[in-house]
Amino acid sequence: MLLDFIEKNIDVEISGGIFHRGILIDSGLDILVMYHELTHTFLYIPFVHIQRVKEISLIDEDSTCDPPSEKPIDIEAISYRQVLMNAKGLFVKAYVTGNKTINGYITNIMNDYFVFHSPAYKTMFISMNHLKWLIPYPPGTTPYTLDTQNQLLKPLSSTFARSFDVQLKKLENQLVILDDGDHPEKIGLLKKVQDNQAILITDGGEPVVWNLEHIKTIQVSH
Repeated sequence: MLLDFIEKNIDVEISGGIFHRGILIDSGLDILVMYHELTHTFLYIPFVHIQRVKEISLIDEDSTCDPPSEKPIDIEAISYRQVLMNAKGLFVKAYVTGNKTINGYITNIMNDYFVFHSPAYKTMFISMNHLKWLIPYPPGTTPYTLDTQNQLLKPLSSTFARSFDVQLKKLENQLVILDDGDHPEKIGLLKKVQDNQAILITDGGEPVVWNLEHIKTIQVSH
């Protein structure tokens, strides 16, 4: 159905009352691609968070321009997982939670989450169910203009579990940060992961039980 909107200006409403306007470039079974004319960026938006899409008139006559002929992630039969696979090694901006985006690289794609390396936040595990959109940077761009040989750009080699809950279980008895620490009780010692729940011990020694279905990201506190 969305294929009828290809190359047309659209307004996309995403969970949380977030709106994006731009030109629809492509649409698959579980993701769409739009071009934002003002920022000259491509947005890859999984359908799971899209509330509605509608065609609109020209956004701004002065900003109207044709999208580049080449997309940063170009796939013949586009899908969410294929986008993640093709984004490996590219410098991207990921939006997951709060009002912040995370800049870095996708290094591994597992069953229901992916591993993300950020020079600022180090290694993060991001649930596929909670990525709201992905924006690839232009080719050759590096975070904070760091040299490509800088150690901050190189993730530590490790093995990861196939599923998000099992990966979290591997982090038991370590200090972790959930959802970028958007709540004080999301920073603490990961005591136990079981039955799709995680017990976190806060700095005050209080145990807090979190539902893994609502955990968006996790990182080890260094």
